[in-house]
Formats: sequence, C-alpha cells, structure tokens
Amino acid sequence: MTTFASIDDYVASFPDGPREILEQVRDAMRRGAPGSEEKIRYGMPALMFRDRYGLHFAGWKKHVGLYPVAALEGALEEQVAPYRAAKDTVQFFYAKPVPYDLIEQVTLELASRHAD
Repeated sequence: MTTFASIDDYVASFPDGPREILEQVRDAMRRGAPGSEEKIRYGMPALMFRDRYGLHFAGWKKHVGLYPVAALEGALEEQVAPYRAAKDTVQFFYAKPVPYDLIEQVTLELASRHAD
C-alpha cells in the first residue's frame, strides 16, 4: 500500500480523467465544509469535522467513494440512495456524470452534525 504525505500527492497519483474527478470531489467537499482540516487518514483523503469525525474520499479503478455517509434525512437521502453501495458507502462511477452539488450538500449536512 502506498503512503501519501498529502491529499495533493494522493490525487496526483491518479491518471487523467479520474484525477480531475477527484479534484472536483475535493473541491465540492471543501465548499460543503469550508475551513475543515484536510488530512490523510486510514490511507485516504479526509475532511475533518472537530478533529474526531471526518468524511473520506477514495479513488478506485472505476469509481470514487465517500465514507462514512450515514443515513441522511428526507429528500437528501432520496438523492443519495441511487449511489449507495453499502450502509455507509456512496460510490460515483467515473463513466457517469458525478453530482458535485450533491457531494457538497452531503458534506454540509455531515459537517453540521458535528458543529460546535
């Protein structure tokens, strides 16, 4: 397993195409939780909410995943449901348009659950 010193290094390790998608996922997450600390955690990029809680993203061969994405409320969960791969996992396949606005909304919601 490769160890990365920074999220920039992690994202740069991907080929064209997936790399641009990962950059846009990162940007969407930043918009959803401005000022959150970014770090590599469990070998994946993460935005941290109050040190202990975080939202991670990871690039794979065919998709980018967000972890953990707990159950959301109402319409937001309905929008996320088609992308759920497991209880707390959401996957967006590179071959399909990635809903960056939805990623931003999910990040905002999860960050708000851990606000001061």
